[in-house]
Amino acid sequence: MANDLLSSMHISAAGMTAQRSRMDIVAENIANAESTRTPDGGPYRRRQAVFEATPATQSFSNVFNSSFAKDRHQSVRASHVAQDPTPFREVFDPSHPDADGKGVVRMPNVNPVEEMVDMNSAARSFEANVSTMEASKRMFLKSLELLK
Repeated sequence: MANDLLSSMHISAAGMTAQRSRMDIVAENIANAESTRTPDGGPYRRRQAVFEATPATQSFSNVFNSSFAKDRHQSVRASHVAQDPTPFREVFDPSHPDADGKGVVRMPNVNPVEEMVDMNSAARSFEANVSTMEASKRMFLKSLELLK
C-alpha cells in the first residue's frame, strides 16, 4: 500500500521536472529574443518543450476496484525540444551588422509577451504539482498514523 501512496508523489515529481524543463526553455527563448546570429547561421529560432505521457511506475489497481484504478496511471516527461517553425520577424535597420542589402534584419521568432504567458503557465503547473505532492504526503502520513 505504501508504494501505491508513493505513486502519486512520483507522478507529481515528474510533473515538476517537466515544468522545470519548460521554464528552462522559456528562459532560453527570452535570453535570445534579440540574437540575430547562431552557430547554425541566421537568427535564433524559438524552442518549445514537448511533453509526453508515460506509464507511471506504480499502479493503484490492487487497492481499488473501479475502472479508473484498473487503467495504467500516466506520468509525464519532457520528451524533446521542438523548434517553432513560424517565420522570423523582419525589421528594417540598415545600420545593423546583420542587415541584408535592402537593410532588412531577420530577427528571432520569439515574442516576449508570449514567453511570459508560457512562463506563468509553467509556474502555475509547477505549483499545482507541489500542492498535489503535499496532499499525497499528508495522506501517506495519515495512513502511517492509522497503522500504529
